[in-house]
Amino acid sequence: MPRDRDASFDPKIVAKRQKRLTGVDEMVISLAAKGLTTGEISAHLAEAYGAEVSRQTISTITDKVLEGMGEWQNRPLDLA
Repeated sequence: MPRDRDASFDPKIVAKRQKRLTGVDEMVISLAAKGLTTGEISAHLAEAYGAEVSRQTISTITDKVLEGMGEWQNRPLDLA
């Protein structure tokens, strides 16, 4: 992020301290759920949106979901 000493710049597309566009995580998860590989997802985002998203970033996004799924699957069941 460029310097803004007097904090007068307010970005519109990607907010300050935000790393990714809103909705990208959901889009990557949706494409991965449909069976696309990380390379195919990266190519799709580049073609459709002109956004260069690395395969590693896509893996990081999907890994967060898998981690949450594991926690959800291993949660204690409420038998009430």
